[in-house]
Amino acid sequence: MKKSNENSKVDSKNKLDKASKVNSEEKLKKTSKPNVIKKGNNILEGNSNAKYIKYLSIAIILIAVITLIAVLNINRNTNLNRDDGVTKIVTSFYPMYIIAENLVDGASNVELENMADVNVGCLHDYTLKTEDIKKVEDADIFISNGLGMESFISKLIEANEDMTVIDSSTGIETTILDGEETNPHIWTSISNYIDQVRTIAEELKRLDPKNESVYEANKRSYIAKLNRLKNEFQTELDELSNERAICLNESFEYMAKDIGLQLTSIQTDHEESTMSAETLRNIIDVANNQNIKIIIIDKSDNRANAETIANETNAEIYELNSGLTGSLDKDAYINAMKENIEILKAVN
Repeated sequence: MKKSNENSKVDSKNKLDKASKVNSEEKLKKTSKPNVIKKGNNILEGNSNAKYIKYLSIAIILIAVITLIAVLNINRNTNLNRDDGVTKIVTSFYPMYIIAENLVDGASNVELENMADVNVGCLHDYTLKTEDIKKVEDADIFISNGLGMESFISKLIEANEDMTVIDSSTGIETTILDGEETNPHIWTSISNYIDQVRTIAEELKRLDPKNESVYEANKRSYIAKLNRLKNEFQTELDELSNERAICLNESFEYMAKDIGLQLTSIQTDHEESTMSAETLRNIIDVANNQNIKIIIIDKSDNRANAETIANETNAEIYELNSGLTGSLDKDAYINAMKENIEILKAVN
């Protein structure tokens, strides 16, 4: 019995040890499982943070690149506008400036400047100044009258070989010879002036195509005004056709031809000292023999020679406007010609 009890105690102890071992393993499993889950959560959270940082970095880089491209494009466009986007047009003298002023009105990125001072008048024997050269050094287009008016044109081309010269006299068929030289004052004929406007406009359209529609519209508008002026000239001054006149300023030879005046023209640079006593005497004789009662000069001319002739012939002096100087009004040429109509209407 005692032995049996001892065996029973051993078995009980073994069972307790076994149960204890099982409980320990179960506890170990329970305590280990949460540790594994926690470890797994840390891994997932780490991957998520890494992806967020990665995407954020990419976004920042993209924004920086886009901003840089925009800045570069702005700088590039600014340079284009400054270097290549502006068309600089320089005219030789006042009559050409008035034409250009009418044609470029409303044109984009066009800079217009006159080379000679607007009060210079005729460019015969004109001496280029340093400031004249500077004006054309960066010019794209130079508008000239032509027919030798701008005798200095070669010097301007030397100063700027890339500049395109528009000769407004191209295609003019009605010219007047003074001795061996062609009279360059073609603009005093309204018909010739219209042709000059058309020539300049067509060249501007070719050279500056971005403003082609503006140049075309302005050409049509200005020529329409000039045609009305031409009709007014012919209607109002029709009675002067075949009248005889002495012209002491070659600028008006073209105008006189349009009117139909029969001219005795005297070549002069409009200074009193250029006409000798012998020349004056000959003019007076011609005026008396042909019963000439009209003496034409420019309103800016010296009147001395004209007054001498008038006193000896009972002729009247008519001071006309050649359109060589004046205001910068776009209608300056038209106003000058209308002024001439009113003056010539007073001829008896």
